[in-house]
Amino acid sequence: MSRKYKFHNLSGLYFISFATVYWIDVFIREHYFEVLIQSISYCRKEKGMEVYAYCVMPSHIHLIFRSSKDDPSGLIRDFKGFTSRKMLKTIEENPKESRKEWLLQMFEKAGKERSNVKRKQFWQQHNQPIELWNNKVIDQKIDYIHNNPVVAGFVTNPVDWKYSSARNYQDDETVLSIDV
Repeated sequence: MSRKYKFHNLSGLYFISFATVYWIDVFIREHYFEVLIQSISYCRKEKGMEVYAYCVMPSHIHLIFRSSKDDPSGLIRDFKGFTSRKMLKTIEENPKESRKEWLLQMFEKAGKERSNVKRKQFWQQHNQPIELWNNKVIDQKIDYIHNNPVVAGFVTNPVDWKYSSARNYQDDETVLSIDV
């Protein structure tokens, strides 16, 4: 099946977003944010992921990234697969998760709707990568990513959202280092 959005330039810089199934607000607990941040850090160190901007929202994530190994599709596939398994396990094992039963039911329901999913599905399957071809487009996407929590009404200043590279652009790399 052909899709409109693909990784055509294997060494290109891409803007990508992906969301949880049904846009479920999962990333509302510190522990869940940490799973994503650790996964991104691992991919940077071990898989050749270069991250130039990011923002983790309650139900989705935005990234500007490049694969130094010229395999952006494989990188995102592995990242989503690993984080999916890790997030499901973390939710299942979290004794403080008040929505555990409901969350797991929703992920199982989403998995049953897809013939290629064995049990539970955490992420939506589409990624819609957009290659960034010049500085103007890169700056537009960085602004979009950093202003996402402001537009959503979570903060009034982009640097106040803890899980955003807006902080990195203000010389604060306490959450995640980025490539500049």
